[in-house]
Amino acid sequence: MHHRRPTIFVVCALFLFLGLIACTSKHVTNPVAQVDSKQPDKVLFDRAMDALKHNRYDVARMTLQTLINTYPDSEYVARAMLAIGDSWYNEGESASLLQAQSEYRDFQIFFPNMPEAAEAQMKVAEIEYRQMEKPDRDYTHAKKAEDEYRALILKYPDSKLVPEAKQRLRDVEEILGEREFAIGHFYYLREAYPAAIARMESLVDAYPLFSGADEALFLAGDSYQKDATRIRIKVEATNPNAAGRASLERMTSNFDEHAAENYARLLTRYPLSARAGEATQRLQAMNRPVPKATPEAIAQNRAERDSRTHPSTFEKAVDNFRHHPDTALASKVGEPPLSEPKPIGAPDIVRSAGTAALGTADPGKHTLSVETTAGTGTPPANEPAPRSDTPAAKPNDPNAIPELTPTNAPPAPVVDPQGPAPAPPQVNDAAKPEGVSQTPPAPASGSPAATPADAAGKTAATPSDDSSQSTSKEKKKKGWHKLFPSF
Repeated sequence: MHHRRPTIFVVCALFLFLGLIACTSKHVTNPVAQVDSKQPDKVLFDRAMDALKHNRYDVARMTLQTLINTYPDSEYVARAMLAIGDSWYNEGESASLLQAQSEYRDFQIFFPNMPEAAEAQMKVAEIEYRQMEKPDRDYTHAKKAEDEYRALILKYPDSKLVPEAKQRLRDVEEILGEREFAIGHFYYLREAYPAAIARMESLVDAYPLFSGADEALFLAGDSYQKDATRIRIKVEATNPNAAGRASLERMTSNFDEHAAENYARLLTRYPLSARAGEATQRLQAMNRPVPKATPEAIAQNRAERDSRTHPSTFEKAVDNFRHHPDTALASKVGEPPLSEPKPIGAPDIVRSAGTAALGTADPGKHTLSVETTAGTGTPPANEPAPRSDTPAAKPNDPNAIPELTPTNAPPAPVVDPQGPAPAPPQVNDAAKPEGVSQTPPAPASGSPAATPADAAGKTAATPSDDSSQSTSKEKKKKGWHKLFPSF
């Protein structure tokens, strides 16, 4: 009994102490009363910053909006608008990020010359960067992030955020380059060489800092060579005439020329590449000059190679479970391109090959030849339109149209006084042999009209020759497709 009294006393004292603390926490002092009344806008701004610090985003936005509406001329209005965007940005949800972008763009419209405008542009780009997918997935956010980082560098070149924006841009272009390389390699493995060449060359033009740019150049040159080899094999198999053989020789020579250009570009821009030795051997086998890289190009390529971070095996395994792409292979040095060149398409590659085969100077123009009948000579000039008062042609004119006279006019149809003759019996079309005309041919001009007896007496028409019914599409295949089977 004596042991319980101290315990009860301690418990009661503890509850009393907690009650005093609770009453003290509920007492809120008015900060406006303790601050000079000439700076109420600063009080609202500090209160909003405190709510934002404790993740009370709704309270922060309401306070900041009150500041903007009540004191539109305050010096804190610009920071308040930027802080509203930060509140949406910190929430991190998809809808919140869209609202944050809208707030940041409004800030850039109202305050384009303030240093914080570059910060707002950086936040817009970061929103797209946070939502980027891996290279084998949707690349919409990656392309938007690329555009936003480029806009920051071009609009605010003196901002302190430019170095960070350039590195982000290199990271984004590494992801986009990996995507383009995967597509081009897919076409390369399936021997769709024009498509592979278009992807690889466009990749190197757009993203020269991509870690696999040297491999892309080598595969583009190899695609040209393999396509040329395939055409040479078909030439030997089909054995075209002299004109066709000359055209295909011009085409394969054009392929070899482009292949040599890609190998030379690899050696001059990426001289430390693992493909440099093989590219040199290809040029020597083609009897082409082997270019030498400048010391500046060697130093640049070495700096790019040393700045890359190669992930370990464990990091590669963990990366499969990450949502955001891995940018470790992105270069940490070099100037990323601020404009995207015009991409090359597979039709451009095919058109260039066709131009080389035809031997025309302008790839966008093609000459048309007019075939004339042997022995006719030069075609006559255009004749005037015929008139009704034109005199009749001479009898010795071979092109004259004979006039209908009572002697050569077609006979009038015989009319049966008993009424029209019964229609001939219908014949099942499915039972007719293949090639038989389903309807009797119309009488030719100037010949006697066919009578029902004649129509009934005809049992079957002679099947027409298949060669005489060739379509225009089949006729076209005899020309270009026979000479250039690869296309």
